[in-house]
Amino acid sequence: MKGIEYASSFNLNPNKWMLVNFDCSAMWVADRVKLTDALTVDPLYLQHDYSNRSIDYRNWSIPLSRRFRSLKLWFVIRSYGVEGLQQYIREHIRLAKVFESKMREDSRFEIVHTVNTGLVCFRLKGAENSLNERLLSSINETGHLHMVPAMLKKRYTIRFCVCSPTATEEDMEHASATIKEWATVITEMDEMEDAVQELRPTNSKTESDSSLDQAGSDPDEPSDNFCVVQTTRKGSIFVPRTPFARLVSDPEYYRRLSNP
Repeated sequence: MKGIEYASSFNLNPNKWMLVNFDCSAMWVADRVKLTDALTVDPLYLQHDYSNRSIDYRNWSIPLSRRFRSLKLWFVIRSYGVEGLQQYIREHIRLAKVFESKMREDSRFEIVHTVNTGLVCFRLKGAENSLNERLLSSINETGHLHMVPAMLKKRYTIRFCVCSPTATEEDMEHASATIKEWATVITEMDEMEDAVQELRPTNSKTESDSSLDQAGSDPDEPSDNFCVVQTTRKGSIFVPRTPFARLVSDPEYYRRLSNP
């Protein structure tokens, strides 16, 4: 491993990327004496005749007894082989590159790091953190994908990780298409909400104006003064009807104009 000569210890979790059930951590140390000297407890009742001829793993951690976690790691290595595990990891990295290329095809997204493993971090380019957060929560609620966030340099970022042993390029296509579809929905809803704010009156309010605001603030109780322009799992977006639309659909509005 390049650069390992500068490390005094190295820890990895085979339960994350080596097909081993949780929990299992593997630790390498450059000098085991420094570790065992710090943790060794050697009362008379723990001493034995083989202490100079064997590695006593009770001195490698705080508890004296240990679960046999290495056994399940041994079984996985025996089943797949070293080359099989290498191929498994390389395939996940390749699929992550496939996903990255599909996301780069859409100019709305940016990849925020160099993809070297099975992890791809991306976000809506130039969008506020709140919009990226809405995108992630909307996708996760569908149950079709599950991703987790990260905050990189105060920017809300979405983390996509290839995890399934049976993942294929078709899965990468499905994942990227789902993300792009929801990005369209979320951005259109955001634009509509901005349009509603611009259409709402900012001057002195009449009784009719107040009813418009009340209807727009409660999506479950739409008013005749509003029409539905978008309905999603999150609710509906309402925009005010034009005077002409109200004129032909609201007799009371017509009578008010005829008899001021």
